[in-house]
Amino acid sequence: MSEHVTACIDGSGYASAVCDYATWASQRLEAPLTFLHVLDNHPPPDEGDLSGSIGLGSREHLLEELASLDEKRARLAQEQGRVMLEAARDRAIAQGAESPRARQRNGELVETLADLEGEIRLLVLGKRGEAAHKASEHLGSNLERVVRALHRPILMVPEAFKTPERVMIAFDGSKTTCKGIETLAASPLLKGLTCHVVTVGAEIADVQAQLDWAVRTLDTAGVDAHGEIRAGEVEPTLHDYQREHDIDLLVMGAYGHSRIRHLLLGSTTTDMLRSAETPLLLLR
Repeated sequence: MSEHVTACIDGSGYASAVCDYATWASQRLEAPLTFLHVLDNHPPPDEGDLSGSIGLGSREHLLEELASLDEKRARLAQEQGRVMLEAARDRAIAQGAESPRARQRNGELVETLADLEGEIRLLVLGKRGEAAHKASEHLGSNLERVVRALHRPILMVPEAFKTPERVMIAFDGSKTTCKGIETLAASPLLKGLTCHVVTVGAEIADVQAQLDWAVRTLDTAGVDAHGEIRAGEVEPTLHDYQREHDIDLLVMGAYGHSRIRHLLLGSTTTDMLRSAETPLLLLR
């Protein structure tokens, strides 16, 4: 079974960028491309199940009308999903993608992605989904649930596409980030791009040696890489470096106990993603 670049398409304003980044990634990885739309059949949070509020003695036809309304809503959602998937396919084909696949599934997003994990090489999704305006915690909680459920790289993208040219890898010398360096070195994703490997910490011999290893591993694989150690608090230091060097793509490890990867499990993650204008690649 081949592994696909899988792009989650919904009705949010991020759908076009998700399509464009997924197409870019699939072409660089020379991997097949799949667009996925997941239909959550739960009632919208502001509507819910009204049958319990009708009361005793109400006419049966009211319940029948409610059931009919739910059926119509489901059919319309399914048709809307098909239209979005077809538009995504057409957009990707116009950009040179070969035979992208469209899939529509019923269920909950995280559970669906977990079921499809064996087919996913890279997951691409927007910073916010179409329900984000209804739930202020949607971004952070949904991101964390997806990252916990999947053991695949995840590319979170902003609302506008920009072809990545300069990449920053937040590197802390842990097993997760070392594995990430090896994965990136073996992948064509970053070939030809300028890669900054940045460690936030003290300039001591062990830290420098780990950073030198990371840069050497990428250079040997044909990635134009150089390293730098910066002192300071992780989040502002990384943001400052991004702005200084016009970074197009930030790469981080998804789990661990270091200060860098702790950000991805705390409230700071949501703040970073909301403020960032560049895509974020989370490695496992």
